[in-house]
Parts: sequence; structure tokens; C-alpha cells
Amino acid sequence: MKASLKPGAEKTMNIVVDPTRAIRHLGEKEGVYATPSMVNDIEHVCRDLLLEHLDPGEDSVGTRVDVQHLAATPEGMAVEIRARISAVDRRAVTFEAVARDASEEVGRCTHTRFVVDVEKMKQRLAAKIAKAKGG
Repeated sequence: MKASLKPGAEKTMNIVVDPTRAIRHLGEKEGVYATPSMVNDIEHVCRDLLLEHLDPGEDSVGTRVDVQHLAATPEGMAVEIRARISAVDRRAVTFEAVARDASEEVGRCTHTRFVVDVEKMKQRLAAKIAKAKGG
């Protein structure tokens, strides 16, 4: 991890609620931003922000998501997601994220990611797969 990994760092991502991000519980023509899609988008902006402050060979995995989906965003509308690092505790990094469409705040999230060594993580996953197969 680089010395630049500190609380206060921010990143913004803009998305459009396209058909892959929409759910249609209200009817085929009333697609709205699905909560799992919002969580996925928040995770991506947080990871992208964190990657700017990691060394080669490091990445991160999500360990906690506490999300509030506050308002519906219609399919076709843009959403801005702003993530800010709120805490760094060794390899655990906590983010506060806010999602807004053109009208209002539509979501809030506290998200924690854990910084990992990619090669060590690959080795742990391989060992787990081998164990599951009885090897």
C-alpha cells in the first residue's frame, strides 16, 4: 500500500441505469435501478479508488456492505456515485458512498474492503478448491 492511502481520498463514477441494472417489479415499462446493481456499482468505484493507492501485486476484496436504497431511479436516468475513504485500519479500508440521480440522493453505503496480495490469494483459493475436491 502506498503512503497516499488515507482517509479523505475520493472518486466519482457516473453510470446510466441501463437494462442490465434495472429490475421490473412494477411492470415491463417501469424498470428502476436494482439494489444489487447499486451495490455492485458502489463496490466498483470503491475498488477503483483503492487501486490508485495500492502497490503492484495488491488488490482488494469486499468484506462488508451496509446499504440504504433510498429512492427509485428510472431506467435511462444517470446516477453519480461518489466514494470517499473514511478509515484505514492496516489492510482494512472503509468507504462512505453516496449515489444521486438528477433529482435526489438515491442510496448511501458504508463499504469495507481488505487489501490482499494477489498471488497469496490465488494460492489460498487453489488450496481451498483442492481441499473441496478431497485432495
